[in-house]
Amino acid sequence: MEQEIKFSPTRGNINTLNYFTPLSRRGGQLNQLNYTFSGSAQPADIFALAKAFLTISEMTNKKLQKLCYYAKAWHLALYDENLIEEQFQAWVHGAVQPALYQLYKPYGFSEIKRVDSFVGIPETFLDFAREIYSSYGHLSGDELERLNHQEDPWIIARGGCKPWESCTTEISEEDMKSYYRRKMQIY
Repeated sequence: MEQEIKFSPTRGNINTLNYFTPLSRRGGQLNQLNYTFSGSAQPADIFALAKAFLTISEMTNKKLQKLCYYAKAWHLALYDENLIEEQFQAWVHGAVQPALYQLYKPYGFSEIKRVDSFVGIPETFLDFAREIYSSYGHLSGDELERLNHQEDPWIIARGGCKPWESCTTEISEEDMKSYYRRKMQIY
């Protein structure tokens, strides 16, 4: 059964992402969130980004993979630059970054514990991770997988693969950028 996702901005006194788009509602108008990424010409790595998400909450490897994917994709769409250099592949269970998967593979389906240390995590990663988490964090890894399976970048990368077939094709950054930019225009 397909899950329908509706525009639903989170409530509160801070600018937050709505469910799909990094936009905030201020004064009844939608506004794109703006961040200053110092040193963005040299993105930090996937492991620092994952750690940023793990400072927010414990989660499964699958959920962590999808949150990191959405952070990369939305950053490309919003700022036309990479948040991280590592590429995601179109695996059976959605977008996966292989090195990150291997690091947390020993957890299996169990939750990875929350991290208390912010050492080694750029402040900008922490801020952007919080924004992505405010939009997607209420979903489980399985729900994020289903959502990912409905989106063009993953579908295009899978090509003619059957749903159960292994695939290591990288998800195109251009496909991510254009797809999520279209999402911004819709909402």
